[in-house]
Amino acid sequence: MIKSVKIGIFIFFAAALVLPFGFSRSVEGQSATEAPVGFDAFNSNGFTDQTTFLADQAEFDQVEGTADGLGPTFNAQSCRECHQNPISGGISQITELRCGHTDVNGHFVNPTIFINDGQTAIPNRSLVNDRAICPGIVTDGNGVQHNFLQTNIQERVPGTENVRTFRTSLNILGDGFVECIDSNTLLNIGNAEPGQSGGQIHPLAINVPVLEAQGQVRVGRFGWKDQMASLLSFSSDAYVNEMGISNRFNATDFTTVCKVTTDPEDKQVDGRPAGFQDIDAFAEFMRSLKAPSRDLALAATADAQAGGQLFNSIGCAICHTTSITTAPAGTSINGGAFTIPAALGNKIIHPFGDFLLHDVGTGDGIVQNGQQQSANLMRTAPLWGSRTRNRLMHDGESLTRNDAILRHGNEASFVINNYRNLTTNQKNQLITFLNSL
Repeated sequence: MIKSVKIGIFIFFAAALVLPFGFSRSVEGQSATEAPVGFDAFNSNGFTDQTTFLADQAEFDQVEGTADGLGPTFNAQSCRECHQNPISGGISQITELRCGHTDVNGHFVNPTIFINDGQTAIPNRSLVNDRAICPGIVTDGNGVQHNFLQTNIQERVPGTENVRTFRTSLNILGDGFVECIDSNTLLNIGNAEPGQSGGQIHPLAINVPVLEAQGQVRVGRFGWKDQMASLLSFSSDAYVNEMGISNRFNATDFTTVCKVTTDPEDKQVDGRPAGFQDIDAFAEFMRSLKAPSRDLALAATADAQAGGQLFNSIGCAICHTTSITTAPAGTSINGGAFTIPAALGNKIIHPFGDFLLHDVGTGDGIVQNGQQQSANLMRTAPLWGSRTRNRLMHDGESLTRNDAILRHGNEASFVINNYRNLTTNQKNQLITFLNSL
């Protein structure tokens, strides 16, 4: 049975029968329909009207400055900077840096990183930002300039922190549908995987806090560690961690050195209801994005079709789940903070991922919202849209499909042995199938 962890308490669930290499469901008396797909920068999936979609995209794409609260340490100046290939929301070559160390019991410990020539500590944070707003002249929201030319706050990995990793930015196309997957659906997928793999695959699901519903938790599905369960939580977390812009759910910056704005820094969006801020626009935009489409011409070739059959038969599709159906419209999720609309409810998606944590031998040793047992587990990479990506696996260090496949081990060892036993032609067919996704 799938392992699962919750912040504070454990959860239990029953096994369910699923299709050999996928899971989908539809509401009794209501047929599920395919989710809209396409790398289309100008069309909503129906969650919002076109005017709203484009306005939300403008917020997502906007370059932030120090007057907006950027920094003091940060990685990017806009959401688009980390999620843009080929359109806003897509995969990027951008990576983030994380580090830490293990204690005498082998447990992961977050580092303390000193900045400001060693005078200031940023404690208990595995993320190491690549950029900083000073040394320099920093402009505040009133246009006043502040002289920080002799203030050095660039973060660096201390020599004591020997757990180190890069993480690639994720594709967020289709994530509005992912948010609307019932938690029990993910748990049922995980429950079926040990039986499908002869007991060799044992995924972990973790329940994580929903920031917009205080005290509520939900099965995580976003981030390489499944550290987020809702797109509004994801937006809040990314805004403060990647851009250094505090907001109502993450209300303070990690340092005040060089800071010239007042927390929280997130702003009301013009023309929207009171309380609708940038993080709300980011979440609304992501919920409006279509799922990634396939290369239909390549997918129709005999090689790709044969490769798809091999993908199933050697066991890849056990974790890279081919089909999932979202919960029905009207379902309350995210601790009651969001109700699934018709545009996102009872939709069939093809993510080629189960959104669960696995040990395939490539874990980075970092613990986030999961407990210590999650240190060397990573979320199954959803393969939809991967034809737009040339740096593979969580760290981007695999540059060919073959290299990425062969890096899999541990839970996936029997699948990779099956792959090794394929003929060269069959391996090429499987890779052609992957190139069509």
